[in-house]
Formats: sequence, C-alpha cells, structure tokens
Amino acid sequence: MKNILVLCTGNSCRSVIGEALINHLGGTRFTGHSAGSQPAGQVNSGALSVLQQHGVDTSGLSSKGLEAFTEMPIDLVITVCDNAAAEACPIFPGKTLKVHWGLPDPAGVTGDQEAISAAFELTFQQLEQRISALIALPDDLSDSEWLGALAQIHEQSI
Repeated sequence: MKNILVLCTGNSCRSVIGEALINHLGGTRFTGHSAGSQPAGQVNSGALSVLQQHGVDTSGLSSKGLEAFTEMPIDLVITVCDNAAAEACPIFPGKTLKVHWGLPDPAGVTGDQEAISAAFELTFQQLEQRISALIALPDDLSDSEWLGALAQIHEQSI
C-alpha cells in the first residue's frame, strides 16, 4: 500500500478531489490523503458536489494542515498548486518522492453557477485522468522511473 499525499495551499478543492479519487480508484494499492500549507478549514462545496455527482465517497474529507502527516510515512507527494497564478506550493520535507501537477484553482472562478460548476468538473476530469494513469503504473518501478512516469502523466494531460 502506497500513501499518497496531495498538497495545495488551502486544501479545500484540488487536493481534496485528488485524495478522494486516489481512494476511489486506488483499490488496495494506494491510500490518498490531502493537506494544505494554509488550510481553509472546510472543504469547498463545489468540490464535494462534483465528487458526489461522479459517485465518489466524500465521507471523512476535511481541510487540514501538513502537521497532520508529520508521523505518517508518505511514499509520494503530489502538489497541485497553479504556479501560473503565482500560488505558493507547500514544501514537503524528506526523501519522499515528489511531483508537481499544477492545476488552476476552481475556487477562484467567478461568474454564474454554470461557469463555476464547469471549473470544478474540469478539475475533476484532469485529476481523474492523471490518477488513473498513476494507478496503472506497475509496482516494480524504481524511484527515478516513478518520477519520470509521473512527470510524463502531467505533460500528456496539459
């Protein structure tokens, strides 16, 4: 079982969707977790809504800080902050494998409900595609092969 931690700033949208999808798709191989450097304190209702629309369990999801994972062995950290928006991604110390899958924050979208819902749907689709590809990777890859494959997953999905 590999523990995967999805990080972003507020831990209310992208990272929570990532956590839920890893747990939904990962079977017995992967466990998803999420955290933020400046946790919002609650999960965005748009994130919960898009997960529920796709039949993904939302029970137990919460917005939490990195301190919740200081004692847990983490195999992979995925940051999902959008560097193009000058959003600062949290740093996870240690030798844990790390990859960046930057995505725009759907919580920052303004406009009518249709535009906001479309932003959450796009985030869901992008994360589902990437996480499905991650889960399809074989277990016997070296660390450098994992990192190369994870970077390629990101590049193929932009």
